[in-house]
Amino acid sequence: MPSSPNISFVLHDVARLLRKRFEQRSRASGLTRAQWQVLAYLSLHEGIHQNKLADLIEIVPITLARLLDKMEARGLIERRPDPADRRAWLLYLKPQARPLLEIMRGNGQKSRDEAFAGLSPETQQRLLQTLSLIKSNLLAACTQPAVDREKIHG
Repeated sequence: MPSSPNISFVLHDVARLLRKRFEQRSRASGLTRAQWQVLAYLSLHEGIHQNKLADLIEIVPITLARLLDKMEARGLIERRPDPADRRAWLLYLKPQARPLLEIMRGNGQKSRDEAFAGLSPETQQRLLQTLSLIKSNLLAACTQPAVDREKIHG
């Protein structure tokens, strides 16, 4: 009897395919997925410190700085000095980014609609609740050491 698929692999594949489909839809914008991610986070956290955004996106600050340089040159974002810390920059969207955000949201919705085809709204809601609980469990677990003492000493 074949074993059932490993849920971790299925979740990984679903996330990868959602990203791939979004990227296919968004190619015409000329932005990379990382740049889309910056726009998405900035739309929710305007005025954020550059280093804090790097933490949120989970990339190293120098990589984010390069992304921001390109986006600033395109007129999509602006860096403003932090009045409380002259070494730090606060990030803001420029008006030219707003239409791109609408495109991004539309592409994301179309990709989700494709992914959830055939699932009732109730099933979608249950799935979201279940995944949110799993995420919460893992966030809590990540604050604990990952060492399994029984296996080490057993």
